Amino acid sequence: PLYLCWALGSAAATAPNILLLLMDDMGWGDLGVFGQPSKETPNLDQMAAEGMLFLDFYTASPLCSPSRAALLTGRLPVRNGFYTTNGHARNAYTPQDIVGGIPDSELLLPELLKKAGYTNKIIGKWHLGHRPQFHPLRHGFDEWFGSPNCHFGPYDSRERPNIPVFRDWDMVGRYYEDFKIDLKTGEANLTQLYLQEALDFISKQQASQQPFFLYWAIDATHAPVYASKQFLGTSQRGLYGDAVREIDDSIGKILKHLQQLGISENTFVFFTSDNGAALISAPKQGGSNGPFLCGKQTTFEGGMREPAIAWWPGHIPAGGVSQQLGSVMDLFSTSLSLAGVQPPSDRQIDGIDLLPVMLQGKLIDRPIFYYRGNELMAVRAGLYKAHYWTWSNSWEEQSKGIDFCPGQSVAGVTTHTQEEHTYLPLLFHLGRDPGEKYPLSFASEEYQRAVEHISGLAQQHKASLVPGQPQLNVCDQAVMNWSPPGCEKLGKCLKAPESDPKKCSWPH
Repeated sequence: PLYLCWALGSAAATAPNILLLLMDDMGWGDLGVFGQPSKETPNLDQMAAEGMLFLDFYTASPLCSPSRAALLTGRLPVRNGFYTTNGHARNAYTPQDIVGGIPDSELLLPELLKKAGYTNKIIGKWHLGHRPQFHPLRHGFDEWFGSPNCHFGPYDSRERPNIPVFRDWDMVGRYYEDFKIDLKTGEANLTQLYLQEALDFISKQQASQQPFFLYWAIDATHAPVYASKQFLGTSQRGLYGDAVREIDDSIGKILKHLQQLGISENTFVFFTSDNGAALISAPKQGGSNGPFLCGKQTTFEGGMREPAIAWWPGHIPAGGVSQQLGSVMDLFSTSLSLAGVQPPSDRQIDGIDLLPVMLQGKLIDRPIFYYRGNELMAVRAGLYKAHYWTWSNSWEEQSKGIDFCPGQSVAGVTTHTQEEHTYLPLLFHLGRDPGEKYPLSFASEEYQRAVEHISGLAQQHKASLVPGQPQLNVCDQAVMNWSPPGCEKLGKCLKAPESDPKKCSWPH
């Protein structure tokens, strides 16, 4: 195909390096280039000026672990098993006591890139299951520095163990014990450790002339947010802004490192986030979803639309802005295309190859499916979005002060009971109304035309859908991080309680 013409350059013999920068709970409105008033992301804004900005880029789930499973498999969470059937439309993630994880039957991006001679590293949060069979080095990664779960804690190690941090196969310590996070001040040097890991890995790979895949999945913007000392107190946005400034500074250093090593023109870099900003912890511990409705946990735009920037000097024209409907699952297909690897043909892949979009400015017609747990909540096609179900969170949670849409109640839209709209979907025109505040009139010709089209897409999708085995149904305290591999050497093994599997309870 035409867009393979990059291979004719000086790097004809080598496939490009692939660097995916995945943020945690970072919102569309957190970047200066998207209008954040304090303009505190000069490096990301520069990355956008030198590359392509995606305005309509989506995650596959409004929650951490399912969206990560989708990115690495190119498949919707309902296909790869990262969902629950416990309670309708529940968003399930992987806490310490979850029994499931990424199934062996799933083919992950690093497993496929390995076949093309790539060396693969994950830095940061894995979140695809923490039991030994789900370890990232069993699923295509060659190296890992980071942790299987979020940095919640500190735990008392009797009821719950602190989360382990791994180097490759073995744990090297635990958060709050060996890796300090000060919950009072928000000080932690984790982002600096993750930055150094990235720079070292890139240098090592450049010296060995091996193509690399680096998945930089850092989590400083996930509550409890943190930043290192030199960034604390430097943002107009408080601690959350400090974390964003440190991330921005780190990404600037990574891109500069690629340029100094002379490999920027042979390295494809993509920046995005796993889901929208967590408004439940805003404003002190959460980000901004710009003009969009609600946030993390919901299938309104604030939960699903992500900041996204592609950067590949000499290939992706500078200053591009794309209206392409994109998805984190496309990073799977696009990366395989860059590496010259065919996607697996024995399963449904939901991602598409975005190279024609990035290199030639094409637009590919495709829908976006918004899932919450096992339910198709909404579908976007073109500028229209139809909601088949609405739900922000339950009245019970709302009354406890848990709010995914603070200050943003839209009557009949941000509902606290699960409302079905299958026969009369709520329809929004996201061009005129990106905030999903003005549903179109059911009687209008525009409504009837758009709904007929989108409902056809939804029916087609559902008719051929084969859901995966749900991985997030069963919880058991005995499977928590009591004695991860390597704990003996450190004297950090803890005694697990008796196994007592239960149905996980998912409130939202």
